[in-house]
Amino acid sequence: MELSPLWISLKTALAATVIAFILGITAAKAMSSYRGRLKSVLDGFFILPLVLPPTVLGFLLLVLFGRHGPLGQLLALLGTTVIFSWSATVIAAAVVAFPLMYRTALGAFEQVDPDLLDAARTMGVPEITIFARITVPLAWPGIVAGTILAFARALGEFGATLMLAGNIPGRTQTIPLAIFFLVESGQRARAAVWVLVIITISLAAITGLQYWKNRQGLTLARIKEG
Repeated sequence: MELSPLWISLKTALAATVIAFILGITAAKAMSSYRGRLKSVLDGFFILPLVLPPTVLGFLLLVLFGRHGPLGQLLALLGTTVIFSWSATVIAAAVVAFPLMYRTALGAFEQVDPDLLDAARTMGVPEITIFARITVPLAWPGIVAGTILAFARALGEFGATLMLAGNIPGRTQTIPLAIFFLVESGQRARAAVWVLVIITISLAAITGLQYWKNRQGLTLARIKEG
């Protein structure tokens, strides 16, 4: 059995999760302190990929990264392109994973006691230090949850990936794409194997999250009792 869809899916999901993590944390940090009139609009824009149909999202990515798109023309000047490449699978997966990372991190940041942050500010602590040493540690459980959810979402991305990266075996064919085309060709037994594989990976990620949260809860309970 050809295992390339597994390796492509795993490295795509990992790369997309890293991108979604960095961008999601950055956007969540900015939005947690932003009080402008455009906050609702910006928040809606950031979670838009979560509610858009995959085909619509894939079309928009094609418009951006296609030969005549603004980013596509910029990449062409640099002598490269992302269409129908592994980079395209990462971009598509990162875009759909970003809203989960962003919303979960934003919720975690908003739960941090603002009095603790204000106390640090009155002591002259720089904002970057407050964020790194107070906000992030206190919001860490939510950040971890968002990271795992983003990974699971990136792993299962299908529609936008198909439109932007295509289905190239050994290059852009992820597990969801392999399942679809195996079913289309009547190879349901092989498709079922890949279904079990992706269910196992996703379930392991979610189970690991629950186990970690339970351990964190027990640790906090022991600290309070002590």
